[in-house]
Amino acid sequence: MGPARGFKKRRRPEKKADAAVKAAADLDSGDWWDEFSERITGPLSLSKEAGRFESVLKISRKAFNYICSLVREDLITKTSNFTFSNGQQMSINDQVAIALRRLNSGDSLLSIGLSFGLNHSTVSQVTWRFVEAIEERGIHHLQWPNSEQELEMIKSKFEKMQGLPNCCGAIDSTHIMMCLPAADASNKVWLDPEKNHSMVMQAIVDPNMRFRDIVTGWPGSMSEFSVLRSSGFFKLCEKGARLKRKKMTELGGPEIGEYIVGDSAFPLLPWLITPYQGKELSESMKRFNNKHLSTRMVAQRALTKFKDTWRILQGEMWRPDKNRLPRIILVCCVLHNIIIDMGDEEGGATSAANCHDMSYKQQICSFSDKDGVPARDKLSQYLSSRLPP
Repeated sequence: MGPARGFKKRRRPEKKADAAVKAAADLDSGDWWDEFSERITGPLSLSKEAGRFESVLKISRKAFNYICSLVREDLITKTSNFTFSNGQQMSINDQVAIALRRLNSGDSLLSIGLSFGLNHSTVSQVTWRFVEAIEERGIHHLQWPNSEQELEMIKSKFEKMQGLPNCCGAIDSTHIMMCLPAADASNKVWLDPEKNHSMVMQAIVDPNMRFRDIVTGWPGSMSEFSVLRSSGFFKLCEKGARLKRKKMTELGGPEIGEYIVGDSAFPLLPWLITPYQGKELSESMKRFNNKHLSTRMVAQRALTKFKDTWRILQGEMWRPDKNRLPRIILVCCVLHNIIIDMGDEEGGATSAANCHDMSYKQQICSFSDKDGVPARDKLSQYLSSRLPP
């Protein structure tokens, strides 16, 4: 995984997923929510669904229990005196629920505090401790496939989509808005092409919309090519340490190496296949572009779902800490994957538009590696050869 800038990972024993699932089964899931939901006040309490767990926290009870089991040890070991307005001390479940509400609602610290009878500073501290705990205990949910069998399953699913063989992922980027004072000259670097202050997030996803590699922390002024080139994933691929194996697609046919697909904002490389550009395209090129588009749409859907679910990242964040924001983005990516890994259907609906960067124009990268052109042509040739006579 490409690390989020500003995140320094500390070494700790990794809690395995199966152990965490077992621990989740031991959590008290009965009376806690009834008591917690009674604390809800303000506009949220007026909703018809205010008493329904999934409508407030946007995840299933199963996923919530699992998340609590992941962070329980870290939250217990940190001294805390977090209490509600009546003096009652917060449980681990309380802290996780408040943090999740802060991340998935997009509401301000003050609004969240009013909803649960807390000071806004307490909401901030609870959320940040939760972010730190997920960084340590949940990061194994966000990683590149670590076995040949897992990677083969991914390639098989991609091929079933539109017939693209040996495809290992789809890449895309999105902008996380920030509200920064325009008068401060130092903030100009964060101005993106649409004149918004933003931070870039680049993601490579699998067919199930699970994030497999992310890079964030770079200012919105950087192009998608520049962000890619700065990533650990790029360096590994260029060294031949990733996406290096090759496969004969058929006897006597072209040899096609492993690759990911991306739109025209990315460079054409031997391991990153982008669509054909230009107006005068042959029929085979047009067919290739259509299949390529349908395949890479999984990345657009993933980022749209991601920003729809974790709404703290959807709007403009006022004066965000530029070191903490990448870590919040990373944790939301981990939570996105946990929801998928748990088979959760409550992780937020995907916008029908599948557009995670509204009003942003398509960037165009003119760079083509000398080995990228024949790699794309071989793939196009293979797809044409599979057409019925």
